Amino acid sequence: MQRFFFALLLSLPLSAQAALAIQHWQTPQGARVIFVESHELPMLDISVDFPAGSARDPAGKAGLAHLTHGLLDQGAGGLSDTAIAHRLADVGAVLAGNFDRDRAGVTLRTLSSATEKAAALEVLARVLQRPDFPQAVIKREKQRLIAAIREAEADPGTVAGKAFYRALYGTHPYAHDEAGDPAAIARLTRGDLQAFYRAHYSAPNAVISLVGDIPRAEAEAIAARLAAGLSTAAAVPPLSRPAPAAASATRIAHPSTQSHVLVGAVGMARNDPDFFPLFVGNYVLGGGGFDSRLMREVRDKRGYAYSAYSYFMPMVEAGPFQLGLQTKLEQTDDALKVAQATLRQFIADGPSEAELEQAKSNLTGGFPLRLDSNRKILDYLAVIGFYRLPLDYLDTWVAKVEAVDVAAVKQAFARRIDPDRLVTVVVGAGSAR
Repeated sequence: MQRFFFALLLSLPLSAQAALAIQHWQTPQGARVIFVESHELPMLDISVDFPAGSARDPAGKAGLAHLTHGLLDQGAGGLSDTAIAHRLADVGAVLAGNFDRDRAGVTLRTLSSATEKAAALEVLARVLQRPDFPQAVIKREKQRLIAAIREAEADPGTVAGKAFYRALYGTHPYAHDEAGDPAAIARLTRGDLQAFYRAHYSAPNAVISLVGDIPRAEAEAIAARLAAGLSTAAAVPPLSRPAPAAASATRIAHPSTQSHVLVGAVGMARNDPDFFPLFVGNYVLGGGGFDSRLMREVRDKRGYAYSAYSYFMPMVEAGPFQLGLQTKLEQTDDALKVAQATLRQFIADGPSEAELEQAKSNLTGGFPLRLDSNRKILDYLAVIGFYRLPLDYLDTWVAKVEAVDVAAVKQAFARRIDPDRLVTVVVGAGSAR
């Protein structure tokens, strides 16, 4: 479910109350910058993102991208991890990060007052430009990461998710688990981390997003300063396009009290022309909570599961379409059949006019609630910048949702989801076959 809410966040708009005046440019070093000037709060939010997610792990080094990202603030520019934390706390600043298959990034929230801002930016610059990768910290973090991966193997949801991506993407880099592989992580060296950092955390790869209480000239100066200390390595090549997966069924035994069921296919990329028909249509199918067909058929009518959902996770290349539910072990096959039949019928018939109008009304009705913090604006700017979406993406969102009709949904689903080529994963006691 966490994936569903994340996908929904990246797909929904911000606010109907005022269009965002998005500015953009490129630094002399080649970093792309996207900026919104906002003086309502004395705050500055910054996100710096790179194409350095787990899909960029070299062969035999699954986990290198994740470990590199995690070590950026664990010692940088001669400061220890403790010193970094103390310097940020002294000025009330917060440093955080984000990591997935596509991207790795660092975010900063700081007061916009001169003293606090200068101190926070100095720490951010060190973390981005001069990570030390201390040997003792590498050893500690490798052990911690390996332990976390092995602990997660006890969670049937995690087991199902990993198996789903392997079955869906095969040899494509999206099949890599975001956290990595314990055996590969154990072999990683400081040299591996340094080489990955230089190749991926470079100015030509960087997308710098800023929102807050500063003028354009200062935003330009901050972006140039952050980019100037980065590597000059060329932009990484694009990922290959994943092939549609063949139909498969994987059952994995696990001592869990319920079966975890995932069904899906290779879905759409972030810039897919079918994005809006698929997004709006999926709200009817399984993205609309209690309003969705899957909830009605699986939960309300038959009581097979507390929740049933579906979502598209658009990425640089085609991300997954996933349908999921958890159910009692003895109801697994029945629940799976109902979910598959619901999906098949939706692909064949599409939504009804009433369902579609309700979905569009719910989606556009929530539009004014999406511009309630600089942090949310920053998240959207980072997505727009990293995925090279149109700068008017938010301004045109409502119109594009409202333009979706039943025929567009049916055609889009027919193009993207073949009900005879679905990947199915079931994890639960006695599931192995």
